Amino acid sequence: MMQKQQTNDTGGEDALVGNVNKLMVSPPGYSGAPRKGHLVFDACFESGNLGRVDYISEFEFDLFIRPDTCNPRFRVWFNFTVENVRETQRVIFNVVNFSKTKSLYRDGMSPVVKSTSRPKWQRLPAKNVYYYRCPDHRRNYVMSFAFCFDQEDDVYQFAYCYPYTYSRLQHYLASLERRNLPYLQREQLGLSVQQRRLDLLTITNSEREKKLVFLSARVHPGESPASFICQGVIDFLVSQHPVAQILRDHVIFKIVPMLNPDGVYLGNYRCSLMGFDLNRHWQDPSPWAHPTLHAVKQLIVQMNQDPRVSLEFYIDVHAHSTMLNGFMYGNVFEDEERVQRQAVFPRLLCQNAPDFSFSNTSFNRDVVKAGTGRRFLGGLLDDTSYCYTLEVSFYSYMTAGSTAPVPYTEETYTKLGRNVARTFLDYYKLNNLIKDNRPIHIQSKLLYFVFAVFYNYTYHLPPCFCLQF
Repeated sequence: MMQKQQTNDTGGEDALVGNVNKLMVSPPGYSGAPRKGHLVFDACFESGNLGRVDYISEFEFDLFIRPDTCNPRFRVWFNFTVENVRETQRVIFNVVNFSKTKSLYRDGMSPVVKSTSRPKWQRLPAKNVYYYRCPDHRRNYVMSFAFCFDQEDDVYQFAYCYPYTYSRLQHYLASLERRNLPYLQREQLGLSVQQRRLDLLTITNSEREKKLVFLSARVHPGESPASFICQGVIDFLVSQHPVAQILRDHVIFKIVPMLNPDGVYLGNYRCSLMGFDLNRHWQDPSPWAHPTLHAVKQLIVQMNQDPRVSLEFYIDVHAHSTMLNGFMYGNVFEDEERVQRQAVFPRLLCQNAPDFSFSNTSFNRDVVKAGTGRRFLGGLLDDTSYCYTLEVSFYSYMTAGSTAPVPYTEETYTKLGRNVARTFLDYYKLNNLIKDNRPIHIQSKLLYFVFAVFYNYTYHLPPCFCLQF
């Protein structure tokens, strides 16, 4: 059923409560049969978001992001399709109601696109994207991009970043289950408000007394790169790689891949179905308003009270809309030795992942972050545990010696996840157990690096200090 455009002169972006549904946008006053080139917009699909389209001219359209459900403050994520195009048709799309002014669009970021005949996502050329204050929209920031349709029968899809949907996760986890891996357990930890699964994975060779690492992702639903990182961690840990086998022997990994499944499904950027930023409610989550968060917190509290469990890491994976590279946030402690120990893991990750930046990593106790998983659990767990937020850029990374940023792809996000998993081998000093052909001098350098980290902090060398091998 095709919906014809209706003029909306009275409602602002706060009035947008639903996605466009097969909306045909034709010139004002046109009443005939649809013609090729009268674009049809749709966002009524999983993780879709587009609330309104205004016809400006044959070549230009204003696009309005639908705010998060029950919370008009957040308007960042978009994901929509366009069809009924004319071959060689050129258009300019203006996304006019972003809720954030700072954006990586200032630094060369561009939306991603795919089409029926080219199903792999790719970024639009940066030269076709413009980010600016627009006098026609109350001097709000607008992101405009030019595009030329080249296949009349294709359906084109545009998104803020590479989507990773709830259904994609379910298919991925089901495929893992079908492999019947003896060291992988999948369980339903709870259900969301809309009765979607909250999955928990446990990866280990046996659950005897071991060190435990807990990882979660997608508490903020629009931060889709977090899911690619999480999948990279899982893929590596369940593989037959010698490092993965050793880690399964010595560590228990518990992973919640999607903490906010309703928000992901609905195409929200920051919030749950009921409009809550779940990463501000760790202190007192409600079992009915925040059921997924409540279930995860309960599990962590129970494990923390179990003397047989040594919960040493909590890492919450996010994506960042204004910074480059991967980096971490950690907590601030009074105990200087604990501060030193907390810096070891991100420094080791800096050695394993060329896109991870220790110089962007910071440790803070901002009041506005008090309800986050990192801050709350940092105060709950004992001084042998470390809580981090792992952030990755929505756009790109710089490597040592590079002069231009390298845009992230789905594959490079996943690779960062693999490197995060590998870093636990270095952290727990298990290198001597590897039976491959890795040169001995590499292993000794990693041990030397751990020593140097402590030396660095003991003698207060500059924070940007980083060994070069």
